[in-house]
Amino acid sequence: MHEIVNTIVEIVGQMGYIGIFIMMFLESTFFPFPSEVAMIPAGYLASQGSMNLYIVILIGVSGSLAGALFNYYLAKHYGRRVVIRFGRYFFFDEAKLEKMERFFYKHGSFSTLTSRLIPGIRQFISLPAGLSKMPISAFVIYTTIGAGIWVIILALLGYLIGQNQELINEYLHQIILITLIIIIISTAFYIWINKKNK
Repeated sequence: MHEIVNTIVEIVGQMGYIGIFIMMFLESTFFPFPSEVAMIPAGYLASQGSMNLYIVILIGVSGSLAGALFNYYLAKHYGRRVVIRFGRYFFFDEAKLEKMERFFYKHGSFSTLTSRLIPGIRQFISLPAGLSKMPISAFVIYTTIGAGIWVIILALLGYLIGQNQELINEYLHQIILITLIIIIISTAFYIWINKKNK
């Protein structure tokens, strides 16, 4: 793992902000690329003075949003058949799409925000949003907020902890657990408010 992190740091260092954008774009589409691999090394490079932390975060969020919009428009304009056909090349099948759809319809458009903080779901929640033709303005706002929270967490981990992989793993697991608890509470509150308004 240490060697992998060093390799990623080297790649990001060579490609600069463009490398961060590309990796975060891929992470938000079908490509099975973990955002931790891009943002934590980028945060570390920022701590060394090779990059600007604020720009790292901005580029990371922009890449995530661009990848999410790719999935959104793919689903919105081409429908389920093309999504499933395209997704098969990246181990995404109809069963996974149906799982995302159930999650989306259960929790509503607000799930495009909360799901950005859930590993294994954040990449694909844009698909049911596109299939349901969710308003683009709401999609962009929710996606940006959710992606922003996650990118900031990862960038700060890299900035503060650096290349200490053991500490990163320990804190990342704790952060994911805390984040999931916050998501459950915020989602329950959101549903309660909606029911109350109706």
